[in-house]
Amino acid sequence: MLKQDNDRLIVTSIAGLLLLSWLGFFLHRSPRFPGSGLGTIVGLTAALLMLVPLAYTICKRIGFVRVRIGQRISLKSLMTLHVYAGLFGPLLAIIHTGHKFDSWLGVALVTAMLLIVISGYAVRYLSAQVSQEIKDKLILLQTARGDLDNTWGQLESISSAMHIASNAAVAEASGPLVGVPEPPIDTASRVTRIAEAVADLEYAIRLHGLFKNLFGVSLTIHIVLSIAFYVLLVAHVGAAMQYGFRWW
Repeated sequence: MLKQDNDRLIVTSIAGLLLLSWLGFFLHRSPRFPGSGLGTIVGLTAALLMLVPLAYTICKRIGFVRVRIGQRISLKSLMTLHVYAGLFGPLLAIIHTGHKFDSWLGVALVTAMLLIVISGYAVRYLSAQVSQEIKDKLILLQTARGDLDNTWGQLESISSAMHIASNAAVAEASGPLVGVPEPPIDTASRVTRIAEAVADLEYAIRLHGLFKNLFGVSLTIHIVLSIAFYVLLVAHVGAAMQYGFRWW
């Protein structure tokens, strides 16, 4: 559990740095860096890293590939590689831009890249967290409903005893209702509190279910954006090769 928390913290920190890095556009611009020698090396490294996530997708979707690759590396390890390559690749890509966002292709590429990171984070971490929250609350709800049934049963037993004692006292016409139990104020109050807790848990589960469905849509968005991103990436590399690199 500690390892998972550390992993989430590291990924969250890198993702946050990435999402903030493009804001350097307002402080720094280096129009010649993307086409320079160092800029080209950074850009090619970023492109190669952003191709790595395809390995996990291919292994997960294609059966015979999964069987062969699974003998050497697990899907869990590929997912870890998928996550970190999908973070460091875009981070290097932002550096490669030199915060030069002058062309529609570059802007579209960076926008798609950042949206992929956001949707991927939602699928990988937020969706899993919401699912765990739902499981935990379902356990609490089951316990609360059991307590409510038991307490309600006690309240009904006391009420029945009061009714029987009251009828007996009236039948004997003995004056004051001697021996009749006091109204079960504490038990009734406990029933009310538990019922409110059950209602709160049911509402929370429904709300978390809504978020889970939204995060489920994030997976579809993530896949669609990834396809669009790779198309844009091919176009970007093709344009760079067509116009040549300045450092050549």
